[in-house]
Amino acid sequence: MSGAKPRILAVANQKGGVGKTTTCVNLATALAAVGHSVLVIDFDAQGNASTGLGLARPDRVLTSYDLVIEEVDLAQIAIPTLVPGLDLIPADENLSGVEIELSHDAHRSYKLRRAMQRYLDGAAEVKYDFILIDCPPALSVLTLNAMTASDALLVPLQCEFLALEGLSQLMRTVDIVQSGLNPALEIQGVVLTMFDRRNNLSNQVAEEVRKFFGEKVYKTVIPRNVRLSEAPSFGKPALLYDYKCPGSEAYIRLASEVIQRENKIKAA
Repeated sequence: MSGAKPRILAVANQKGGVGKTTTCVNLATALAAVGHSVLVIDFDAQGNASTGLGLARPDRVLTSYDLVIEEVDLAQIAIPTLVPGLDLIPADENLSGVEIELSHDAHRSYKLRRAMQRYLDGAAEVKYDFILIDCPPALSVLTLNAMTASDALLVPLQCEFLALEGLSQLMRTVDIVQSGLNPALEIQGVVLTMFDRRNNLSNQVAEEVRKFFGEKVYKTVIPRNVRLSEAPSFGKPALLYDYKCPGSEAYIRLASEVIQRENKIKAA
């Protein structure tokens, strides 16, 4: 897609261990596999998305820190991954100091948005169809930056009781962002992760989430799957590590749903 603005999706949930990075990496891989040009921005100081896409820490020369703090051009930082059509802006521990560095900056919540705009304004041809931002597991200045820069929010939600409590906090943050920083921000969808059909609690949580969010919840659920957990240690998305495992197949179906929703938005 040349010339058109990419869809920017923040993959966010302030609760850790909900499959956020797994969702970002494997959804991006699945989108690239069907022909879309995709960029993942690792916006978490832990750098797990970078690891999951095969980039060793010594190879992270320029990172998302340089994008928002040093104002290095996005096109200079983005690097190709193992997946054709999928680029990465990596992250490292330097991001952990951003909160303090920006504490007195009146425009601290707009750093990523301005970096995106510099890229879109300066590019002769916009390379990407989708930009996915892997947010940190906290409602921090980094998460606010991601939400402010994004068109929509994709929320991975683990099928357990405590996840529902954390969701209300996330929704309050979304309200704050919509009321001032980014009025156009919308919930693109909620992805139920770590789903165990044998577990009554998983089914109860899924039912409650569907009652609250209605059609915003994707039909595809991501199962608990050992292969999904193993893949990052091999520096590969699950779709490359084991294409036929239930987790990979679920992310392929999820990508199809995401594309269908995006097509409806474009047609509206």
